[in-house]
Amino acid sequence: MLCIGYVRHGAGAGLGRAGGVQMKIKTRDLQGAALDWAVALIECPEWKEEGYLEVFPHDLNFDDGTSFAPSTDWAQGGPIIEREKIQLDVEAVGVWGAFIEGCTKDFLYHGPTPLAAAMRCYVASKLGPEMDVPVEFRESAE
Repeated sequence: MLCIGYVRHGAGAGLGRAGGVQMKIKTRDLQGAALDWAVALIECPEWKEEGYLEVFPHDLNFDDGTSFAPSTDWAQGGPIIEREKIQLDVEAVGVWGAFIEGCTKDFLYHGPTPLAAAMRCYVASKLGPEMDVPVEFRESAE
């Protein structure tokens, strides 16, 4: 898990919940902060259990100044791709495909970059083709 050993920035700051209002989105449409948040649901279970992902949905920063951004950072997304055996392929100019064979069914997801495609594939393989995300991510989903 990528989050083990990191101190969560803003943890315990005493802020109230972000409202808890959520919207449904197809996993294939996740991008940017919403996609990183979805990966954090899987990779950072301690953040979810302690409510940080609800209270601070946009604050995926660590005390050392780095951000949790596996959809744009190869140092974070690469180990997930390797561990989950996600296969990447160029589908067309500017379109990458990512899939996992050997699951209950094959997962094929696309994205503008290999990391975006792979993280969509990963989220879908663990959480399904559609999920609830905080409404704060509305712009990331459009």
